[in-house]
Amino acid sequence: MELLDIGIKFILIVVIFLISLVVAMYSTYAERKVAAFFQDRVGPNRAGPWGILQPLADGGKMFMKEEIIPTRASGLLFIVGPSLAIMTACIGSAVIPWGQSLQFGSRTVDLQVTDINVGILYIFGVVSLGVYGIMIGGWASNNKYSLLGAIRAASQNISYEVSMGLSIIALIMVSGSLSLKDIAAQQHGFWANGYFTWNFFKQPLGFIIFIVCAFAETNRSPFDLPECETELVGGYHTEYSSMKLGFYLFAEYINMFISSAVMATLYFGGYNYPFMDSVAASVGPNAAVILGVVLMFAKVFGFIFFFMWVRWTIPRFRYDQLMNLGWRTLIPLAIFNIVLTGLFMTFFK
Repeated sequence: MELLDIGIKFILIVVIFLISLVVAMYSTYAERKVAAFFQDRVGPNRAGPWGILQPLADGGKMFMKEEIIPTRASGLLFIVGPSLAIMTACIGSAVIPWGQSLQFGSRTVDLQVTDINVGILYIFGVVSLGVYGIMIGGWASNNKYSLLGAIRAASQNISYEVSMGLSIIALIMVSGSLSLKDIAAQQHGFWANGYFTWNFFKQPLGFIIFIVCAFAETNRSPFDLPECETELVGGYHTEYSSMKLGFYLFAEYINMFISSAVMATLYFGGYNYPFMDSVAASVGPNAAVILGVVLMFAKVFGFIFFFMWVRWTIPRFRYDQLMNLGWRTLIPLAIFNIVLTGLFMTFFK
């Protein structure tokens, strides 16, 4: 790899990292505005016009708050927990294709940090590591409420990863690849040869299972039992303050952003959109690629809004209901979806 290619990759990594942080930061603002809309309130409106500087004010508060480490906490692990949570949240974006390649003369610039042939397995590995940050933080706090929240998070993630993995197996059967770049490329356009190309139309049941599991994996309501305020004060981050607490909160919103990007890529075509070939022919290939990136982020923001909509609409499950849904409903449905996909591919493809 040439030095220029390494520089381009480095710039792409930095840009995606900054976008992830900015999206997470302004997701807190959007969350409060969406909540205000559903509850017929105004929401943040003091810091800047329409309150758009509120995330900066919140970030400044986080930086300037007193750093408190409980006397009986495990000092090193107390720091490792939030650090691991934010790190695993940020590295998940490495295999997501944000757009097609840009052409600058003879040079091709891929809008993807890296394309590995087991990209889906990479995503699952990162998701599995993320729960360690929560578990370590809850245990290191030496607080019973924090430990209960950490145990809930671990058992919840383990339970719903099974259903999520099974839902993805059916998608892999249809696409024949574990690479996110290949899966996105197979959904080119929107309609081809008399069929919808987006995987949502091929795997509607798989998508429903996947998005329910995504809510559980990101600890979003109605699956936010690990930080259930009414039972556990603040859950696994009860003892945290300052930027350590900020890391946990940021990690949740970054995970929501990455989960939305993965769902958009796997099921809704990613950067693909209707009539993209005609658009490329009329405005040029690079302009069409940039439009694809814009629409990719529009899909992502749509999913983020859906996450927030559900939070302020559906009440929290009891923990036994959450586990029953994962083991007794979603896993059988996912297995049924695999069998149905296999039968369809055998007799109708």
